[in-house]
Amino acid sequence: MALLALAGWILLLALMASPAVAGEVNSVRLGGDRTATRLVIDLSEEATGRLVSETGGKVVVALSGVEVAATLRGRGHGLVKAWNVAPQAGGVRVTIDTADGVQVRRRFLLPPGEGASGFRYVIDLAPVAARPLPTDAAGVQLTSLRTAPSSPPRKGQKSRADNRRIVVIDAGHGGHDPGALGGDRREKDLTLAAALSLRERLERTGRYRVVMTRDRDVYVPLEARVQIARRANADLFISLHVDSGPNDSVRGASVYTLSERAAGRSARLVTKDDWFMKAGYRTDQSVSGILFDLTQRATKNRSATFAQLLVDEIEDEHALLRRSHREAGFAVLLAPDVPAVLLEMGFMTNPDDQAFLADPKSRGRLVVAIAEAIENYFRSDLRVASR
Repeated sequence: MALLALAGWILLLALMASPAVAGEVNSVRLGGDRTATRLVIDLSEEATGRLVSETGGKVVVALSGVEVAATLRGRGHGLVKAWNVAPQAGGVRVTIDTADGVQVRRRFLLPPGEGASGFRYVIDLAPVAARPLPTDAAGVQLTSLRTAPSSPPRKGQKSRADNRRIVVIDAGHGGHDPGALGGDRREKDLTLAAALSLRERLERTGRYRVVMTRDRDVYVPLEARVQIARRANADLFISLHVDSGPNDSVRGASVYTLSERAAGRSARLVTKDDWFMKAGYRTDQSVSGILFDLTQRATKNRSATFAQLLVDEIEDEHALLRRSHREAGFAVLLAPDVPAVLLEMGFMTNPDDQAFLADPKSRGRLVVAIAEAIENYFRSDLRVASR
């Protein structure tokens, strides 16, 4: 019996000492065209990604937690000339040969679900700059920016050396639309003050290029605000508002992301120039729908990730509603390819909230919390979808 017990302990220790079984790379797929290309790596298990380099027409990403028995290679498509996935210590090395002037727009991991049995690591590639599109009388571009470059970058656009994240700040209401009222205060004034302060704080870091939907007291249509974010190829969109209610005792901030019920309305913003629409022109029209759904799902997940980070930072500086993260169908949240939240900074109808937001010092503390949430969101190397 003693020998059997000893053998059992030896077997247990051997199992504990053995390395965890890594997942496998099952396949690599490409979609899109020369305006935007998506590379999808199908995995049997979850993996962690790190961007190693992005220079000289070559993108290198290291994936840990998965392995491949022998190097996989494939021909290019769209902006990709060729690719290979090679084994390396602790994981695999993904090398993508690209056309000139191409950058990684975003990377994220999708879990199994919606017809997919395994994990998917997604790498989106796009040209560094794009030619300007037609504008309306108000200067708002009429279609989303998804066209290939034909000229040097315009002022305000990213250059190849510009690695700043693009954040769009939307000050709610404006012009003839004052928003909620509280005494002699107007929502449009408080949202603009907070938006300008947030822009200044983000730009001061040198890590962000901030685009404002408005920087003065003017009215901007809701759909135009979304198109501003899409044409800027925004990495994040945050809309600032102040709530109102029938009961002046209700107070606190809340964060909204797009509800599942309203997600179908995002299709109204899609144009034939979007990369996921072009992807099906030469093959199967259903491909466009699949890529649109995949893009929107990933965007909703990233929006939810930022919303939670925002709530975590705000609660130390300002009161929160009991259910602080909510879902709604607000028009400014409808972009299928830009993570977006709407922040209600408090209630105009509550004296304490109104005083907090009207005071530059306390409002400044809220802005610091918002900026810190943005820093935390981009600080992580990988966005993992959770739904």
